[in-house]
This record gives sequence, structure tokens and C-alpha cells, in this order.
Amino acid sequence: MSKTLVQLLVKYPDLEPCRASIQEAFEAMKQSFEKGGKMLLAGNGGSAADCEHVVGELMKGFMSPRKLPLEQREKLMIHGEEQGMYLADHLQGALPAISLVSHTAFATAYNNDVAADMVFAQQVYGYGRPEDTLVVFSTSGNSANIVHAAQVAQSLGVTTIGLTGEGGGRLKELCDIIIRVPYRSTPDIQERHLPIYHVLCMMLEEAFFA
Repeated sequence: MSKTLVQLLVKYPDLEPCRASIQEAFEAMKQSFEKGGKMLLAGNGGSAADCEHVVGELMKGFMSPRKLPLEQREKLMIHGEEQGMYLADHLQGALPAISLVSHTAFATAYNNDVAADMVFAQQVYGYGRPEDTLVVFSTSGNSANIVHAAQVAQSLGVTTIGLTGEGGGRLKELCDIIIRVPYRSTPDIQERHLPIYHVLCMMLEEAFFA
């Protein structure tokens, strides 16, 4: 087991019941990125903010600077030494992650023209490929727009990882992997989701940019 995961459980012993599912989620995410896949994320309210947060940790250096490999640095020199060096020194290694909550023009159009509870499902249908992962946040596990997204992901062969509260709701049956934190209150659940996805991002960074 990862040292980073051990440290999480030392700090948050109440998350011990989630140990196996966190490790399983990491392995699925790692395999997805190794296959050239991407991560899609969806959630509502505070969970929407969590989606944005995860993207911020994966698309740039989190705990390490993620300097570009020499081969990639050299390719940037086609723009001249000075400009190439600037680009190479400021780019960082990235793991492709897309927050589905960010697409305001699309979401408002779809909500208005089609069906608000299908907005994430439509995005998963458009973006999702079998090598991808869909990470969904729902404290109840029953949010309709999240459930529909998971159903579409399942039909496409996209690995779906759910972060929920203790019950798991409908997502318990739809997700390939579900991390159910042992709380029922929304603030308590969300307060535990944050250290879990922080640890997952750290583990991924260690795996790809050590």
C-alpha cells in the first residue's frame, strides 16, 4: 500500500473502511492514464467545486514541479532557443482531466433546450471512451444528473468511480468502484472527500512524475 495512503489513514482513521476502494480507484485511474485515457469529473454544488479542484491538481504540478522530459524540451526548440527555453521552463507534466461542470454555454443551452438532468450524460456521451474514467461526486448517491451520467458511462465501457456518503444511493449499483465515506451529513461527507481526492492525486503524481 502506498505510503501516501497510509499517511491519510493515520490522519483520518475514520476513513479506514474506505482503504480498499481508494486503492482500487487509484489503480483504475493509473491504468486509464497509462492507456492514454482521460478523466471526466461531475458533481453539483460543493461537489462541482471538488471537480474543479481535482483538475487543478492533475493538470499541473501538485506536490512536485513535474519538469518536462529532455526529449519534449528539445522539441520545443523549433521556436528558437530563447522562446523554446521559456516554453520548456514553464510547461509542466499533466494528466488530462476535464471538469464537466465548467462548460457554461453548453450546460445552459442543454438545460434550456433539452433536459437539465441529462447535461452530464450528454457530455459523457460526447467525450467518453473505454479507456477513460468518469469520477462522480454525490453525497447522497442519488443526484439524477449524476446517475444518468453514470448510466451512459456504463453503456460506453467507461470506468466509473463514485465518491458518496455512507449509503451510496443508486451510484452503489452503477459505479465500478465506489468510495463511501462513513458519514450521512453533507458537510461531513464533503470534508472527507477532499483528503481522499488529494491523496489520489498525490498517488498519481508519484506514479507518473516521480
